[in-house]
Amino acid sequence: MESVTRNFFLFLSKSSLLNHIARNWGSAVASKKIIGGKDFESAIPVIKRLNDQGMAVTVDHLGEFVTKAEIANERTTECIQTIQRIAEAGLNSHVSLKMTSLGLDIDDDLVYHNMKRILDTAEKHRIMVTIDMEDEQRCQKTLDIFKEMKSQYEYVSTVLQAYLYRTEKDLDDLNELQPFLRLVKGAYKESAEVAYPNKKDVDLNYQKLIEKQLLSGNYTAIATHDDQMIEFTKNIVKKHNIQTSQFEFQMLYGMRSETQQALVKEGYQMRVYTPYGREWYGYYMRRLAERPANIAFALKGMTRK
Repeated sequence: MESVTRNFFLFLSKSSLLNHIARNWGSAVASKKIIGGKDFESAIPVIKRLNDQGMAVTVDHLGEFVTKAEIANERTTECIQTIQRIAEAGLNSHVSLKMTSLGLDIDDDLVYHNMKRILDTAEKHRIMVTIDMEDEQRCQKTLDIFKEMKSQYEYVSTVLQAYLYRTEKDLDDLNELQPFLRLVKGAYKESAEVAYPNKKDVDLNYQKLIEKQLLSGNYTAIATHDDQMIEFTKNIVKKHNIQTSQFEFQMLYGMRSETQQALVKEGYQMRVYTPYGREWYGYYMRRLAERPANIAFALKGMTRK
């Protein structure tokens, strides 16, 4: 049943018609409930409120799979402006972005140039930029870009997905860079040739990655709503006396707010992934596909006043 539910929401995420409807008529419904706002300025009050509650934030201007260079350049400029506004407003926030939004599918020189423009600004303001991971066919190119940027910049991190067979090797390969990594289970539809088809195997691999990254001494973000994974992490850090300054939990804005606040009260670092923009539909469907329990959390968030 879980596999059917996952495939259903992944199918919905690719509907251009539903995305068009959501973009034009649904943003007001999603705004301040599952996304921070229609644009970054409208998301600033949300970020400040989360900061006041003791939580850090990662913002993401939603939108991916850009096919025109002028749009990729526009997304780059918008990201630079967001970093500048974060600094000006004194917000406790990182920035996440996808390589396809900067031109990954268009031209290698374009995406490298745009990423350097962004990181030049991020270094100036000491604001972390996380390169989000996308589907498996873009994984290697994304990691190649991260390695190149990490050799030149400090304030850059990336994401590894536990459902891919290759990820443990990727983690080992990246270790020499002492990377800040966000660890996730993964949300794209992949074949059994490249990804674990069964949830149990994904969970076991996720735990292995969490433990390995924590024990490496490198900063680790555990991005999950899964109570089992949260408890696993707590037990690992307690067993090995790992300081809370070495890792953080990450959750999505609009989902499990009470748990987020509870973790802060327990003394853990919490970062809330807070997307903004009109292209929210595909993101939302993939989040529902990740874990059936997210459906209940999302409905609660969407219907709260």
